[in-house]
Amino acid sequence: MKLFLLFFTLMCVKDTEAQTKHHEMDIVACSDSDKEYMWGSDGEVEFYADFEKKEGVIMLPPFSDPIQYPGFYERAEGEMVTCKHNLEGWRKDFKDMPVAQDAPQSSIYPRDDIQLGAQNTLICHSARFFPPPVHMRWTKNNMDVTDKSTLSRYYPNKDQTFNQFSHLPFTPQEGDVYTCTVEHKALQTPDTKTWEVDVELPSVGPAVFCGVGLAVGLLGVATGTFFLVKGNQCN
Repeated sequence: MKLFLLFFTLMCVKDTEAQTKHHEMDIVACSDSDKEYMWGSDGEVEFYADFEKKEGVIMLPPFSDPIQYPGFYERAEGEMVTCKHNLEGWRKDFKDMPVAQDAPQSSIYPRDDIQLGAQNTLICHSARFFPPPVHMRWTKNNMDVTDKSTLSRYYPNKDQTFNQFSHLPFTPQEGDVYTCTVEHKALQTPDTKTWEVDVELPSVGPAVFCGVGLAVGLLGVATGTFFLVKGNQCN
């Protein structure tokens, strides 16, 4: 059994001046193949460690005048050493103990409104799963394109489950079919979601009928005027 060790620290900080409470979270998680360190407040991620690039990533927007997190990446590396050490000990203690599992609820959708030939992004969202990880694979017209996608960090929910997103850049072309397949230990079979480029063109029917009706109406007026003039000439 693959064991995922998670330390979740939640602190309540009270702002006495504004009389408000803020909830800060500190997440440390590791398994044989995954590492995760995240810091946030009020359910929003402020900082996480990118262990592949070996750097910390600040998630606050530039207009917020974001604070810095000096030493946080080094702290994350130290936490991983401790987590891996504890994992070995806990592996023995929990060897025969069943682990709670929640299957991911997955969906696939485009980031922006679809315009043929305009670059866009498809998003595959796996929600409320436990434990990590989930694995996501992409195809385009039955061809694997997973290497062109990116994968987000794990985002925690209040019920201690997680969300994760995979993004695939694409240029919509009529008839293209994309799939996102999600694998998780709580799923008996992989869950595949399909999305097809199907842009509805504006209907020409009403315009044609309106045009024909207008032409017939004008023809009727012209015909009536002609006979009216002729009748007056005869009189």
